[in-house]
Amino acid sequence: MKKRMCILLALAMMLGLNGCGSAEVEQEEEVVETVSPEVVPEPEPEPEPEVVIPEIANPLTGLEMEADALYNRPIAVMLNNHQVAMPQLGVSQADIIYEVPAEGGITRMLAVFQSVEDVGNLGSIRSSRHYYIELALGLDALYVHAGGSPQAYADLATYDVDNMDGVNGGSDAAIFWRDADRRATAGYEHSMLTSGEAILEYLDGGRYETVRDEVVDSGLTFTYEPDFLGESATDISVKFSSYKTGTFTYDEDAVGYAVGQYGGDYIDGNTDETVVVTNVLVLEANIWTIAGDTEGRLDMNLSGYSGTGWYFYGGEAMEITWDKADLYSPLTYTDADGVPLDLAAGHSYVCIVDNDSSTVSFA
Repeated sequence: MKKRMCILLALAMMLGLNGCGSAEVEQEEEVVETVSPEVVPEPEPEPEPEVVIPEIANPLTGLEMEADALYNRPIAVMLNNHQVAMPQLGVSQADIIYEVPAEGGITRMLAVFQSVEDVGNLGSIRSSRHYYIELALGLDALYVHAGGSPQAYADLATYDVDNMDGVNGGSDAAIFWRDADRRATAGYEHSMLTSGEAILEYLDGGRYETVRDEVVDSGLTFTYEPDFLGESATDISVKFSSYKTGTFTYDEDAVGYAVGQYGGDYIDGNTDETVVVTNVLVLEANIWTIAGDTEGRLDMNLSGYSGTGWYFYGGEAMEITWDKADLYSPLTYTDADGVPLDLAAGHSYVCIVDNDSSTVSFA
């Protein structure tokens, strides 16, 4: 009997344990995944553009150039700017363009090249005025023109200017020709052309010294890291007269000013592209009509004088002072504090305007 009780007790205990096990609910631990926020790396700052200073710099632009042209005498070419004579040829390759009033409200350009190699055709070529000769002499340039005013011819002789004349130049005429299409559409006086190749071939004959012992003193210094100038100037208007207004519109991609005139773009007929320049300078001078001149020709205070003006670069503007010490000195520029002005390396467009009748506006 005792043995039976033990068996029953053991059996009960086993049943009890099984019963507890069947009532137990096994719970799985909930796993909560934590997602870390995506870490977006901060953009690395764009590297500053590398400043490259050319080993051999063009004295008129500060840009890289071939060593064999460094000691050249520049070549200064008189260009017609009458509306019917557009487009001009070769002007986009000029290192410096000077635009200056002539009689009747028109302007003409003096395009200056340190080298005319590979420039192509140039023109149309027009007659000289004495103040353009002053600009050429200030750079010791060889001067290309087609005729001239009485005072211009007097100065060419007085100062023994090395020049090539397409009208009264004798053997010089070999480098010029009349373009048939321009003669038919624009007129005889607007049809004279020359070329860089023709000029160089003529000069190879030894008519003039073409190489200097020293690099020409352009009166210019250049910077490859230009500072901001101050006033905003993305759109510039230079009114020379009721006939001619020039415009300069800043092109951020080109880091330069697209030039316009006569209600459209200023086009180089060699490339059919708009002329774009890095620097624009507007120089105010005293300009007047020569008393008794039946053609209404002009004179101005240039050599031996100074004046005020504006310098435009990078969509901004600053006031400047210009100076031309004498006939054989180049134009020089200083800022408002009298410190020599560093131009941005590149091509320059210089407007000389009457300080009374001309207007300059920008925004």
